[in-house]
Amino acid sequence: MIRVLIERHIAETLESAYEERARKVLQQAVSAPGFISGETLSDSHDPNHRITLANWRSEADWDRWYHSEERRNLMAELVPMMDQDEAITVLEQSAF
Repeated sequence: MIRVLIERHIAETLESAYEERARKVLQQAVSAPGFISGETLSDSHDPNHRITLANWRSEADWDRWYHSEERRNLMAELVPMMDQDEAITVLEQSAF
């Protein structure tokens, strides 16, 4: 299993529009092969900073979703609402 950390920063005044569309992205990811679970959190010191932590069966499953046309189409609606590029970190459990 891997975890994918996705960080986004929303432009001022677009929070509610962003939330609506971000929910769509997560709903679609849930049905993607290899998706296990996910949660979205808000930074307590910066309400426009959102962090999504998603669990995927494998990096190949994540890559398939990340490069899918479906995600690209959904992200086309989200990107204009962000004032910074999305940052993605793929994490795996340490061996120790």
